[in-house]
Amino acid sequence: MIPRAVLQMALLLLAYFPLAAQDAAPSLGFAPAADPQTSSAKAANAAREDERYNDGTDYLDDGKWSQAAEAFGEIAAMKGQRADAALYWKAYALNKMGRRNDAFATISELRRAYPRSNWVKEAGALELEMKAAQGKVNPDSQSDEELKLIAIQSLMNSDEARAVPMLQRILDSPTNSPRVKDKALFVLAQSDSPQAQQAVVSIARQQSHPELQLKAIQYLGIQDSANNRQMLEQIYKSSTDARIKRAVLQAFITCDAEQSTLAVIRTEADPGLRRHAIHNLGAMGASAQLRQLYQSSTSVEDKEAVLEALGIAGDVNILAEIARAPGDAKLRQRAIHGLGISGGRGALDTLVAIYQNDKDSEVRSAAIQGLFIQDAGRELVQLARKETDPKMRRMLVEKLSVMDSKEARDYMLEILNK
Repeated sequence: MIPRAVLQMALLLLAYFPLAAQDAAPSLGFAPAADPQTSSAKAANAAREDERYNDGTDYLDDGKWSQAAEAFGEIAAMKGQRADAALYWKAYALNKMGRRNDAFATISELRRAYPRSNWVKEAGALELEMKAAQGKVNPDSQSDEELKLIAIQSLMNSDEARAVPMLQRILDSPTNSPRVKDKALFVLAQSDSPQAQQAVVSIARQQSHPELQLKAIQYLGIQDSANNRQMLEQIYKSSTDARIKRAVLQAFITCDAEQSTLAVIRTEADPGLRRHAIHNLGAMGASAQLRQLYQSSTSVEDKEAVLEALGIAGDVNILAEIARAPGDAKLRQRAIHGLGISGGRGALDTLVAIYQNDKDSEVRSAAIQGLFIQDAGRELVQLARKETDPKMRRMLVEKLSVMDSKEARDYMLEILNK
């Protein structure tokens, strides 16, 4: 029940401010009721638009270009929510029919009627595609970077002799972004044209566009040929930049240039670059060359790098042989580490046997690390259960405590429950 004092105050306010009561409804946000006939007409138009749009997309899927162009033309004429999209798809269908002039006109209509539509950029890409088919693409005329990239890609589908100089101009222009230049370089690298290849080689040798040099070196490796390998060797020999030399070594992997990599190993004075090249031989699976290097190397550090590379190459036999043989404990440990990297049942069994049979605690520790690298939880648990040396058992348990395996978790619970 409303208190009497509140009711009296309300009546007093209504009497004193009669207009306030009349304006109350609008101030609370109430709007005049919509005309039922207008709402019904809008709903009918929207439903018709959706229906014809679905028809148009079905025609596109079926390759019925004429029917699609007609359907989307009707939708555009409605000037509803989908009019801009309809104009794009109408132009698309017209292009498929070979009516490019009509398609260009439709794209112009889209730009004029809906300049802020997201479909304008899509239409620009379609326009470029049509111009490319007519041999009229000029990336320099495109201010939008996305459209410029599309134009670059379409160049090589037309007249290659005309395209290469245009791509070269894109690289030389100071106004183009690094992204656009990178794309132009990529397109050049895909071409078998001597002119295009020479442009890529020039950039790789830092004769022009040093910001693209590393990428050009990468492309020379991807486009494997005897000439490219020779160019890469020359770039390596002439450069004093370790960053460039490493890029060349990576390109050697891509083109499987084992002999070129071996040449670097034999002549490179920088130990870091030499060992980088040795590791690359492992990535190439060049086990025979690595075995020869191990025998011929006089540096312990180089021998260690060879053993790691043998692990990358998965050469379990030679690693097991070196790991078991008496000799330099450091090299034996490195071979054991290589067994851990190589993986496989053979390497795993060798690591378990070394741990069980060797007396050197450092060698046994290396075997534990190798098993840990292989995520051999079951084998480590079996060794921990049998181990009587507190120090070695502790090392085994420490490795198991950070392993994500059922065997390791069960063993941790077993220890806790004792």
